[in-house]
Amino acid sequence: MAGSKAPGRRDIILDVIALLGGALFSLSLSPVGFWPLAFASPVALYAVTQEGSVRRTMLRFYLYNVGLFGVGVSWIFVSINEYGNASVLLSGILVLLFVLAYSLICVPQAVLYSRYFRGPGMSGAASFSGLWVLQEWFRSWFLTGFPWLFVGYGVMGTPLENIAPIAGVFGVSLVAVFAGTSLHVAVAYRSWLLLIPGLMVFLVSLSASHLSFTRHERTVSVSLIQGNIDQHVKWQPQNRRLIFDLYKNASETEWGRDLVVWPEAAITLFREQAVDVLEDLDRRVAKSGSALVLGIPDRHESGGFQNTVIVLGEGEGQYVKRRLVPFGEYVPLEEYLRGLIGFFNMPMSHNMTGSAIQPPLIAGGNRLSLSICYEVVYPDLVRSSVESPDLLMTVSNDTWFGSSVGPWQHFQMARMRALENGRAMIRATNNGVTALVDYRGVVQARLPQFQAGVLRGEVEVRSGSTLFSQFGSYPVLCFCLLLTGINYLRRHQ
Repeated sequence: MAGSKAPGRRDIILDVIALLGGALFSLSLSPVGFWPLAFASPVALYAVTQEGSVRRTMLRFYLYNVGLFGVGVSWIFVSINEYGNASVLLSGILVLLFVLAYSLICVPQAVLYSRYFRGPGMSGAASFSGLWVLQEWFRSWFLTGFPWLFVGYGVMGTPLENIAPIAGVFGVSLVAVFAGTSLHVAVAYRSWLLLIPGLMVFLVSLSASHLSFTRHERTVSVSLIQGNIDQHVKWQPQNRRLIFDLYKNASETEWGRDLVVWPEAAITLFREQAVDVLEDLDRRVAKSGSALVLGIPDRHESGGFQNTVIVLGEGEGQYVKRRLVPFGEYVPLEEYLRGLIGFFNMPMSHNMTGSAIQPPLIAGGNRLSLSICYEVVYPDLVRSSVESPDLLMTVSNDTWFGSSVGPWQHFQMARMRALENGRAMIRATNNGVTALVDYRGVVQARLPQFQAGVLRGEVEVRSGSTLFSQFGSYPVLCFCLLLTGINYLRRHQ
């Protein structure tokens, strides 16, 4: 009797390890940044899927993802509960349903690995790593994409981040997962020789730190205005002019700087309602020799809204957001969900997307590659937005996520975009994290969260292109396909 129960207990223990492995990954991300867990988390899943039936292996992949998303995107609860006017119970149920449903996205990875690629030794570790990256890429576009919680972000601050200018965040994920799983194989086989592949990964990453893809051209003076406007009152009609005046008054001491930046939807007047004040502001900014970049809502000819950024003063152009946030800017299955609860009826949730190809913004003589809020988490969208930009810029309003880890994870991904493209990143937000990031992804300066203020600094304009900015994620994705394909053929010859 006892002997028959032992395998069941072992299965349960391995299931729990898979769940905890996914849950602990988020501690490798900002703001905690305990990077060893970025290696240990995938290794935990790799270790517990080396045995068991196909069905049990698929369950462990699923449990890992439940832990990953259950902890990693728990900040969604804040949006639903505090700003969607849902009760704590209903908010918790909605988040749980999302996590349980979205975790099914691991099914293709789980099926392929358990049926065709699972095996001992380095070939199994390599296949696991390749499938891991392909699954991250799949998440970046499936159902409009949710490119969050990638392993590559968890190893920022380690030598592996040097791979980013070469192969982007997916390349960093690949070397991180392979380094961890190959170490597990070496320990399992008790072989010093099997440590060589993992050590080679670190040596190559260290060597990559000496590569220089871009070069210094000039510096630009920048002032970022953080308004810290309470989301509960931001869209109330009686506050529109007050908010505009707050930003204008905060900027009075900044005119004369090369760039002054207000965050996403800083002005809550619609563009057609703000013609006079924008014209006056344009003249004031132009007279000072500055360029002002600001977010303002606009109306689409079809009746919807557009999340827009414009340039006033010494510059020109407008940019309309192309990737919208589900439920925040549009409601999927709107005819069924709209009006059920406040979360499905948030202000400005009737947005329309901008054109896929838009001319660059010119501000103070600088070509800007601009992304609004959520867009900055898409590596290839940022890379392909503007050819050879002078600066990267993102404006955001992370007020929806309160004091959760969401804004810090978002900021970390913006830092990765700077590192991938070899360009400084300017990030202006309503209540944080407002910051200046250099071309290596290092934070030069930032404002405290939840405080109104002005961040002044100098950013470096660089020329040249990283390998990632030229070729994007395609080379590393092709390599992963080749890697898994070769291992499949070797196993099934």
